Amino acid sequence: MYAVIATGGKQAKVAEGQTLDVELLSGDVGSSVTFSPVLVVDGANVLTGPAAGNAKVSAKILGRAKGPKIDGFKYKSKANERRRFGHRQHYTTIQITSIATA
Repeated sequence: MYAVIATGGKQAKVAEGQTLDVELLSGDVGSSVTFSPVLVVDGANVLTGPAAGNAKVSAKILGRAKGPKIDGFKYKSKANERRRFGHRQHYTTIQITSIATA
């Protein structure tokens, strides 16, 4: 069985026991988080839309992580405009504990 969840403006295909990094979630390490899935596939049954509204995906927060540093530079010639910037995305590492359809 697997489900597709939406978190942080993105969608992820998850299965029980899977560990993944999602955009930063509020909550302490060790606490549980519940997602409402977009799609649930259980063998021959596929639940989407309102039918998947009753399904729940539970996950446990394992910790925090940071992505790679991205360096940026903007430059306009003949205007003496230069700008340097950096970005490092924060992530939450979660482990899927259960996918319940009802």
